[in-house]
Amino acid sequence: MDTFVEDAKIFKALCDPKRLAILQELRAGEKCACVLQQPLDLTQSGLSYHMKILCDSGLVISRQEGKWMHYRLSLSGRDYAMERLRVLTTPNTTESTGCSCSK
Repeated sequence: MDTFVEDAKIFKALCDPKRLAILQELRAGEKCACVLQQPLDLTQSGLSYHMKILCDSGLVISRQEGKWMHYRLSLSGRDYAMERLRVLTTPNTTESTGCSCSK
């Protein structure tokens, strides 16, 4: 069940247009929060909210430099997310699919 909690964090991070736009911005490399705010039309608190979700999911890594946070994509987080999606969407033909309601 703990795996599903972690999976939910990943998929929550991917189900918001603003967070997808943030991921797109980070594809160019590490960026300071101050650089991300303007093109995404986010306040500092709005960006912080979205970044917490992205960091909790493991898709983004943060580091502090002075008073500013810097963010970058996590390759290991991406690989984990892709593997979980593959596992969750691959049919498991070894489990019984027999219905017992008609007996």
